[in-house]
Amino acid sequence: MKKQYVVIGLGRFGTSVAKTLAEQGADVLVIDANEEKVDQAISYATHAVQADATDEQALRSLGIRNFDVACVCLGEIQSSIMAALICKEQGIDLVLVKAQSEVHAKVLYKMGVDKVVFPERDMGIRVAHNLISSNILDFIELSDDYGIAEIEVHAPWVGKTLVDLDFRKKYGVNIIAIKNGHSVNVSPLPGDVIAEDDVLVVIGEEDSISRLEQYGEK
Repeated sequence: MKKQYVVIGLGRFGTSVAKTLAEQGADVLVIDANEEKVDQAISYATHAVQADATDEQALRSLGIRNFDVACVCLGEIQSSIMAALICKEQGIDLVLVKAQSEVHAKVLYKMGVDKVVFPERDMGIRVAHNLISSNILDFIELSDDYGIAEIEVHAPWVGKTLVDLDFRKKYGVNIIAIKNGHSVNVSPLPGDVIAEDDVLVVIGEEDSISRLEQYGEK
């Protein structure tokens, strides 16, 4: 039985989440106070309802306790906290909330929210890394210290194996996947040979990834 999702708030982030879930074949209920946004969501969501997400009775009447995952994507902090609290009290297994600030995130975690995201901040970090280094194709921050990066292969690496290059010892990063076109090797072996058009997916401390970035600038 596939999971059911409720997305509360149809701003740019909430709409993107809801559309992507729907495209993946998920059952998605979207809720927003704006009638026009709800009308637009009818074309892609399983159900679209105009309601006040801070009204506990309204959310209860929609049966949100039957959903597996709630994504609270409201822009106003007080409304976000209230909606998240209602979702947790209704017993939804996983409640994810878009946060506006670190203080907002701390309050959400104190309430028992399962995951907090910072879409604008995270995108800013990814853009900055891409601007700084021409060989970084993408960057995802896992924490204040750790991240995952996609790195283009450099000429000295081509034709060598992962054990030859020993990225862990030289740079302090681990290779967790190798991409080549549409194929992805998610379990690379020490003896795998690097090809010219490969992309390496590495995980490690940001300082270590930065050293690998600087290698590409030499």
